[in-house]
Amino acid sequence: MSNVLSLAEGIKEWLIEVRRDFHMYPEFGMEEHRTSEMIAKYLDEMEIEYKKGIANTGVVGIIRGKDKGKTVALRADMDALPIEEKNQVSYKSKIEGKMHACGHDAHMAIVLGAAKLLNNMKDNLKGNIKLFFQPAEETVGGAKPMIEEGVMDNPKVDAVFGLHVAPEIPAGKIGIKYGKMNASSDSIKIIINGESTHGAYPHSGVDAIVIAGHVITALQTIVSRNIDPRNSVVVTLGVINGGTRGNIIADKVEMIGTVRTLDPQTRKKVLSRIKETVQKVSESLGGSGEIIVEEGYVSLINNDDMVDIVRTNALELLGRDNIKVLQEASLGVEDFAYFLQKSPGAFFRLGCGNVEKGIVHDGHHCLFDVDEDCLSIGVAIQVQNVLSILNK
Repeated sequence: MSNVLSLAEGIKEWLIEVRRDFHMYPEFGMEEHRTSEMIAKYLDEMEIEYKKGIANTGVVGIIRGKDKGKTVALRADMDALPIEEKNQVSYKSKIEGKMHACGHDAHMAIVLGAAKLLNNMKDNLKGNIKLFFQPAEETVGGAKPMIEEGVMDNPKVDAVFGLHVAPEIPAGKIGIKYGKMNASSDSIKIIINGESTHGAYPHSGVDAIVIAGHVITALQTIVSRNIDPRNSVVVTLGVINGGTRGNIIADKVEMIGTVRTLDPQTRKKVLSRIKETVQKVSESLGGSGEIIVEEGYVSLINNDDMVDIVRTNALELLGRDNIKVLQEASLGVEDFAYFLQKSPGAFFRLGCGNVEKGIVHDGHHCLFDVDEDCLSIGVAIQVQNVLSILNK
């Protein structure tokens, strides 16, 4: 297995070059046109079969082994963020107001590097490898439409692996999480309807602002009194608008928020209780309430057997001291979760931090960067993950 790490180290300079090119030309979700063209260019150079235009700008490559067997998928997200980069580096973003501030440039380089090594082994592979280059993870979510266009079929994907760079973990280490790893998200819009009147005569109207205050307070009891305290839930209202003047009783208040949960059953229960609370509290105070729910990403739940594969491979490649078993799930979202709904798989954190190099900033920060030593490590682990499935 150490040979796999040696092979990955052997293409390190190429990986850095690929990553830096992506970094200099970031593109927003569903606008990754240059990015997908560059991915196609690299796959052409490797003589790897692929299809473009999946879910708009996505690319799917396939490496077909010599013998029939299982199919393993590796995923990399492609999109950047609306952030002005402040790093003073030679590969700084050349596009004003856009930056790869979450490491997707590294993710693409790692999957391309894994493809490069696995393609050289294809005559000895018992099965296939699919390469998912996915648009719009940061915005509308490209995983679901890719799945709807059939990327998990023909041939059917038997296992799927993904990773995300993690500046809070030093380069050379990884973080793994069994079971629930990332939350689901739903956007909610609450509309409270009252009846307008003069502020001097509140008894002749229905104050939507007062109702909204009661609704806000009642919603917080859902987390504290309706949900098992060992199961994390977040209900946040970030926007509230209502009223026109200080001496007029408001007839309408609108609130916008987000709901984060870690499992489907809790998600369903929380949304149901929010709906009941909004309607019944509003009615009890003489008004009416409605809620509009816009479903976001589902929760990411790893398959424990697949996490064991990642752990075993990292143990042999990096050593026990370089594996961190994460105990807490993140209330952030990740649309790799949709791939895990269709196939067993695992998502893990790849350390990319380096205090001595000043690489300490979290994702979505204008000074975010990665220690590029992590690239070859990510390649080696993903290659070995594939081989562990295909060579069983």
